[in-house]
Amino acid sequence: MIDVCLLGTGGMMPLPNRLLTSLYVRYNGKCVLIDCGEATQIAMKKKGLSSKPIDVMCFTHYHADHISGLPGMLLTMGNAERTEPLLMVGPKGLERVVGALRVIAPELPFEIRYKEITDDEESFGIDGMPEFIITAFKVNHNITCYGYSMNLKRQGKFDVAAAQEKGIEKKYWNRLQKGEIITADNGEVYTPEMVLGESRKGLKLTYTTDTRPTDSIVRNAKESDLFICEGMYGEPDKIAKAREHKHMTFYEAAKMARDAQVKEMWLTHYSPSLVNPAEFLPETKKIFVNTIAAKDGRSVELRFEDQEKN
Repeated sequence: MIDVCLLGTGGMMPLPNRLLTSLYVRYNGKCVLIDCGEATQIAMKKKGLSSKPIDVMCFTHYHADHISGLPGMLLTMGNAERTEPLLMVGPKGLERVVGALRVIAPELPFEIRYKEITDDEESFGIDGMPEFIITAFKVNHNITCYGYSMNLKRQGKFDVAAAQEKGIEKKYWNRLQKGEIITADNGEVYTPEMVLGESRKGLKLTYTTDTRPTDSIVRNAKESDLFICEGMYGEPDKIAKAREHKHMTFYEAAKMARDAQVKEMWLTHYSPSLVNPAEFLPETKKIFVNTIAAKDGRSVELRFEDQEKN
C-alpha cells in the first residue's frame, strides 16, 4: 500500500487555517515529498510526520510558495543527524536554485544529489525499489513546471506448482519472487517469469498544480487511483483570471479527472480569496462525482484491489 498525506492545500501564501500545498508519500519505508513551501514543516508536525526519512524531494517549479520552506527543512533534517543522501528532482536549474537557498543552510551532514528534468516527460526509480516508478511530465504554467505520477507495479503471484515442476529449490523462491535472476549451484539459470503469474494491477497516484489543463495531465493521470489537482478558483467567473495566470478552475480540473477516468480527485492549491472551497463542490461533482475539496492534512492509504475487499 501507499500512504498519502496532502500536507497543505493553499496557493500563493500560507494562511492561519490553510498551509501551502505539499504532498508526503510513503511506501515500504521510503518517503517522497513533492514541493516544500513555507510552513511545510508545521504541516508535517501537525500530522506527526518526520522529515528525517525523506528519501526524495520533487519540485514542480521554483515559485516561492513551492520551495521557500526548503532551507528550514534541510536544517531540520541535518539536526536530526541524518547521514543518508537526499535525492532532489526538479526542472532545469534545480542545483542553482537550491544552492542559492542553501546560503542560510550551508553545512549539512548528508549529500544532496540532483536530478534535473529537461525532457517533456521522464521516468525514474528510487534506489532499492524497482517496482516504484516516478514520472515527471511537463504542464503549462508561466514558468517551466512539472506534474508527477507515481506508479507502484505489482508482479504476479508466485506459482508453487510451476516452481516444483521445474525442480527449483525452495531456497531460491524468495529471491525469484523479488524479481532476481538466479544462477543455481548446478549452473541452471532461473528467471522470475518461470514462477510468477501475470502481473496484477498496481497503484497509481498523480499530482499536478500551477497549470492550465493539458493533454499531458490527462495522459499521465490515466486511471489513477488518486488524482490530486490544482483548483485555484471555484468561482465560475474567475475563468479569465485562471487563463491569464496559467491556473485552473474546479470545473477544468473535474473535466480532466473525468477524461482520465481516475477513481478519485482531491482539489488543492486554492486561491487565498477562496474562503470555502466546498461551496462550489455541487457544480463540480456534476462533471466528476468523486471530487473532494481537500483540507490540510487529508490522508489515505491506497491499497491493492484485493486488499480493499478484505
